[in-house]
Amino acid sequence: MKILMASTPATGHINPMLAIGHVLMAAGHELVFLTGSWARDRIEAAGAKFRALPPPADLDLRNLHEAIPELAGIPPGLEWLRVALEHGFIERIVPQFDGLRETLREFPADVIVGDDMIFGVVPMLLGPRAARPPVVLCGTSFLHWCREDGAPNFLGLPPAVMPAEREKYATITEEYDRVVNQPTAQRLNRVLADLGLGPLSLTLFDSVVVLADTYLQLSVPSFEFPRDIPPTVHFVGTPPIVSKQAPLPPWAGDLDGSRKVVLVTQGTVANHDFGLLVAPTLAALANERDVLVVATAGGRPIDAIPGPIPANARIASFLPFEWLLPRVDVLVTNGGYGSVNQAMSSGIPLVTAGLTEDKADVNVRIGWSGVGINLATNEPTPAALRAAVRIVLDTPRYRTRAAAMAAEFRSIDTCAEILRIVEQVVNAADDEVEQYSVADRRAALPNSRIDRFVQPAISSS
Repeated sequence: MKILMASTPATGHINPMLAIGHVLMAAGHELVFLTGSWARDRIEAAGAKFRALPPPADLDLRNLHEAIPELAGIPPGLEWLRVALEHGFIERIVPQFDGLRETLREFPADVIVGDDMIFGVVPMLLGPRAARPPVVLCGTSFLHWCREDGAPNFLGLPPAVMPAEREKYATITEEYDRVVNQPTAQRLNRVLADLGLGPLSLTLFDSVVVLADTYLQLSVPSFEFPRDIPPTVHFVGTPPIVSKQAPLPPWAGDLDGSRKVVLVTQGTVANHDFGLLVAPTLAALANERDVLVVATAGGRPIDAIPGPIPANARIASFLPFEWLLPRVDVLVTNGGYGSVNQAMSSGIPLVTAGLTEDKADVNVRIGWSGVGINLATNEPTPAALRAAVRIVLDTPRYRTRAAAMAAEFRSIDTCAEILRIVEQVVNAADDEVEQYSVADRRAALPNSRIDRFVQPAISSS
């Protein structure tokens, strides 16, 4: 089978997509990977053929402010979300679409497998089914789907329990629609109109979930808020970690079980300032004699970490997570979706602190699901970090809940499910795929969930 894999050019998207690519290539399928030029070496080293997205979609989202300079100086909030969506994604739809079509001319793929924010597939999904291969999208972040309580995504709001919370969320949603949804919908529908398509009455995020032929959510159901979910969505667990991407550190023998191991990481996007999480965690736990703190710099030099390195700390630029995670007792993280799911699949409870990008919504699920403590801030103090880590280490319910989550991950054969679903969508008869229309997907949702939550707020006007 020929597979065109397409990914948003950001590490948190490319990493899980490349892990899925390893699964597909191991089964004998031929893979071409379309993403940003900066990832060429990684893609080719994995054994896939590389194609670069055309300008101006060929971004390097490892540094958001360089890739999207319009975000400079805007604090996290509704305006940040609008600017990021317009300039980081809606403006890139047409060049992504062009890149997909050009690659398909050179490489007539049997299926497109993309991440959840490669919105260049939207024009294909709105066009005739016979003009494209089937499209499988992968949820590399929390499930971008409308909520039961009507609250907007990306604000880190827990599920409403009381009527007063629903009323509060209704007010927040009105403002969210005014500042984010309405202007981005107008901009999106102008882009689609220029292509002779649309308009969409759904948000861009909701649209790809329901329009994709199949949507693979890279987690387990217990990590998502209860709601009516489209039949396109399949929870497939987390892809296996690609092994041997980093050597064992020289201090590997120190993780001998004599002390609790706390791993702290800021990932590879939000690691421009280690003073946000890594340095405060090192300071917070410096005097904990029963704890060994392991910090990874996400590819940056370790001397970029400010302040003194405590005697109970072990630092590396990169670490082999397949070796490390079984030895970790608590993960301290800003909330990258892939790292969080890898930790949960290993039964590791968490302490999280992060509000940027999708992290507020990932982290609110940490507290809601009981697998850890969400500090709900971008800048936790050492005192708050120490208290949270000690509570998670010393309170059995967190590890018990994390172990239950790990058992749910183990109940899913992720590799087998990915192969089964991709092969199933490719083998489906064309007329069956054609008949499974947007109208059918609407009808499958109880209480017309799409129209009830999204359509009144989003229009083409």
